Amino acid sequence: MTNSTPQINREWWSQRWLELLDSYRFKKRLERARNYARQGNVLNIEFKGAKVLARVQGSEVEPYKVSLSLEPFSDEQWGYVIETMSQRAIFAAKLLAGEMPQNIEEVFTANGLSLFPFTLSDVQSKCSCPDKANPCKHIGAIYYQLSDRFSEDPFVLFQLRGRTKEQIISDLRKLRGVKVEVSTDKIQDVEQLVDNSQYAVKIDSFWQYNEPLESSLVVIAPSGSETVLDVLGAIPLAKEEENLVNLTSTEVVMKYLHIVYQDVSQKAMLAAMNVGDS
Repeated sequence: MTNSTPQINREWWSQRWLELLDSYRFKKRLERARNYARQGNVLNIEFKGAKVLARVQGSEVEPYKVSLSLEPFSDEQWGYVIETMSQRAIFAAKLLAGEMPQNIEEVFTANGLSLFPFTLSDVQSKCSCPDKANPCKHIGAIYYQLSDRFSEDPFVLFQLRGRTKEQIISDLRKLRGVKVEVSTDKIQDVEQLVDNSQYAVKIDSFWQYNEPLESSLVVIAPSGSETVLDVLGAIPLAKEEENLVNLTSTEVVMKYLHIVYQDVSQKAMLAAMNVGDS
């Protein structure tokens, strides 16, 4: 099985996480780590705040203890991030629906942050095993297990940066709620202003103009030869056999409508110039 095989059908954010491991040059160790993850050697994974704590069964009787964490963002940094999320309706909608937006990183980079670690050195990890290499196969197994967790729940990635799913959704709802209330207040203010104005819209007479027109400012000219039919093109009627003059049903209808449109234009011109049938 190749190194890319386990990534098939993974969500894009899980694949981004595994790209960290792809950059690791000790491929044999990664193969053993992947086997540990697949064969059930990871006994449990739990979060303690933003830190991941796990137990991995190795060659010894006693399982090894593994810890893994990213540098969490401060409350102030998360405040900026949530505010930016709330300003993008699509981001807020997808996150509230439990989905990770495709370009979510834009929110973090706009605030000088990075959601994903750049290299493995950006991940703090420890294992109680005697292997001095980091990541060892036990830590590597946790990497693979976390990628599965990310696929199931993208908010786990946010938790590594210091915010739980409940906190993010709660903050987003509060900010979106405030925006709705402000927008509603503004609409009510405008409606009140219109109601109190002497220029309030009167629907019944909206399309009427009862004032005399200055003749020197009015120019009545016939329309060009092009009609809306020329702009829209032929009507896609069902295909039929050609008639006696070798015209398709579409061509017959279009010829008829062209005559109708030209007649209507001429009558509108006469009406505008007040030319009656005397």
